[in-house]
Amino acid sequence: MKILIKNANLISMDATRPNVEENIDILIENTNIKKIDKNIQEDVDKIINAKDKVVMPGLVNTHAHIPMSIFRETVDGYITQDWLEQKIWPMEDKLTTTDIYYSSLLSCIEMIKTGTTTINDMYFMTEEIIKAALNTGIRIQTTRTLMDLTKDGAKRINELEDLIKQYKQKYENITFNIGIHGFYTTNDKYIQECVELSKKYKLPIHIHFCENSQEVEDIKTMYNVLSPIELIKRYFKGMHVILAHSVKLTKQEIYELSKEKIYISHCPVSNLKLGCGVANIVSMKEHGITVSLGTDGQGSGSNLDLFETMKLTALLQKGIYENPKKMSAYEVLEMATINGAKTLGLEEEIGSIKQGKKADIIIINLNEVIQKPINNIFAELVYNVKGVNVETTIVGGNILMENRKLEKIDEKSIYNECNRIICRIQN
Repeated sequence: MKILIKNANLISMDATRPNVEENIDILIENTNIKKIDKNIQEDVDKIINAKDKVVMPGLVNTHAHIPMSIFRETVDGYITQDWLEQKIWPMEDKLTTTDIYYSSLLSCIEMIKTGTTTINDMYFMTEEIIKAALNTGIRIQTTRTLMDLTKDGAKRINELEDLIKQYKQKYENITFNIGIHGFYTTNDKYIQECVELSKKYKLPIHIHFCENSQEVEDIKTMYNVLSPIELIKRYFKGMHVILAHSVKLTKQEIYELSKEKIYISHCPVSNLKLGCGVANIVSMKEHGITVSLGTDGQGSGSNLDLFETMKLTALLQKGIYENPKKMSAYEVLEMATINGAKTLGLEEEIGSIKQGKKADIIIINLNEVIQKPINNIFAELVYNVKGVNVETTIVGGNILMENRKLEKIDEKSIYNECNRIICRIQN
């Protein structure tokens, strides 16, 4: 199928092009971007008029727990460990495969409607999450959460390896990483087994890291180290590692991390809501670390709207540094797009609008009163645009939403099913 997007205000996030271009056409053929130019003349199956609208790459969410949509707003007043142990884990024990499927569908709808085209997921019953992604068209990188608290770690590794064998390279929108829950929920031997799996299939490691003070102290005690950074050097030397959160790091620890092949997924909403603090991502970027953005699960992050995450990211860094020059709007857009792609090892396929890349594209309508007049388009996108301003979402050349209408998804029935699930497992 050929799709032609006409007359766009293009923010391509491609470093070889101007930051913003007016009246640009984008030709999509099947799954990929075929041509970017002015006034493209070609026979196509569909034309989308993007006049006076912004066309940009789909957003990339580098840390989330897709089925946790049903746990939205369950965290208020809890610290991380208490929330997990007292609220979430008891409810998760009651979840069925059907529950996981429908709660994942709800998150997929939320992504499509707020402009996220790729998400990095960490959960369990992963096959149901994959089915939800395939049925909605969302691009995911996923795993089966690996931990050894209840001595079922080997079973979890086997489950993940079975999934990798079944789905790796079978679908273009499904990729994998090795998702270790955290150092504090596993042990030395188990981490080494996870590393071997990563090397066997040449997949990134994805792990919660230094999210809060209690976690840091637990790691120091469990592993008899002065800093959790020692574990990164011990186990993951030279490996592609995605560190989620990384709130409790000193500047010296950030410097030490910069010597490794690590990527940070910054989750400011979840970190604030759980009272963890604010990650020093300015220092991370100054040391050359690639920082991307995550929402975490909706239980602690409230929603999957990366526009909200972008705004908070910029404001927090300006605030903690007491310097409005820190964290420009364009830098934050990079974190939500091309940096996200780099974090997941997918920068050759997604993250920017470029000839030959996958056609993961969103079209944004800026025709609301809070966006008028537009003096700085990048600042407008970071500070005033909301997910609901996304009008059209395209993933791999497939139009998942156009003019705010989703294709082939019965939203109401999914909402009703998710309500029934949470009512059942709360009792």
